[in-house]
Amino acid sequence: MRRRDFLGVLGGAAAAWPVLARAQQPTMPVIGFLDSRSPDDLVDRLRGFRQGLKESGYVEGENVITIYRWAENQFDRLPVLADELVRRPVAVIVASGGPVVTFAVKAATTTIPIVFLTSSDPVSLGFVASLARPGGNLTGINFFNRELAAKQLELLRELVPAATRVAALVNPANTVATETTLRDVGRAARAMGLQTQIVHASTSREIDAAFATLARERPDALFVGEDPFLNSRRLQLSLAAMRHAIPAIYGGREHAEAGGLMSYGSNIADAYRQVGAYAGRILKGGKPADMPVMQADKFELVVNNQTARTLGLTVPQTLLTSADEVIE
Repeated sequence: MRRRDFLGVLGGAAAAWPVLARAQQPTMPVIGFLDSRSPDDLVDRLRGFRQGLKESGYVEGENVITIYRWAENQFDRLPVLADELVRRPVAVIVASGGPVVTFAVKAATTTIPIVFLTSSDPVSLGFVASLARPGGNLTGINFFNRELAAKQLELLRELVPAATRVAALVNPANTVATETTLRDVGRAARAMGLQTQIVHASTSREIDAAFATLARERPDALFVGEDPFLNSRRLQLSLAAMRHAIPAIYGGREHAEAGGLMSYGSNIADAYRQVGAYAGRILKGGKPADMPVMQADKFELVVNNQTARTLGLTVPQTLLTSADEVIE
């Protein structure tokens, strides 16, 4: 072979090396993340999710890609967004923001692994065959606790011992969670000798209308049901409760941080960390059918003492001592 021909062949091969190298680089796995709310509502929760991924060996942008889709509290968009994720090359889908999200993703695929997070019983919802052996393409984190409503009412009674009438605010659009909440609240209230009044809200305007009703009927305290939409309106809720001087308890610490009087419930940020860890485990080959539904076991009490003073309430020392955090 003439020297010129040899150099031409060598040059052509060298030019092809970068292409071959790029072709041989492993493709990063992709996670789909669907939520009924907006990203602004999940800052701490997303931090927990990414921490869980990191604990599993994955860092967004370095060795995993997450495609986020947000329904912005428009539940009718969920099926379309779920289908969109299924059409992408995702290895696992995280369903966050209530059972309605999991139902949408479950309807969109029977093969792609799904990691859910729910405050309702996943077995009765039909997500899994059992907590220990899910048996399908779904598994996740459950912070369902039948005693939670009773504990929240007990804390409310401790703070407002003269209370005899308690209102419960729920979102009727979140059918499954609302039914569970009302059943548990009703049972606990009867056991404590409390009368209950139910008010509904699934829009910002309906929240204002609900508080107008409460201002007229003057319940002694307010129980706010755990719900993705109500969580996204936590600032509106806390301001309305203060404006109408209604002591209220909520399920998530974000409410107390936004000015709500008191919250008691699962440590949601840690639950999202567990979701991230489970998603990472699936990326490494784990099968949802063999991955037990994890029970969130970290609960926290947060008291906003500044709001208590605004409402003219003195928080008992027992509550201050038992609280995981007191906001001054």
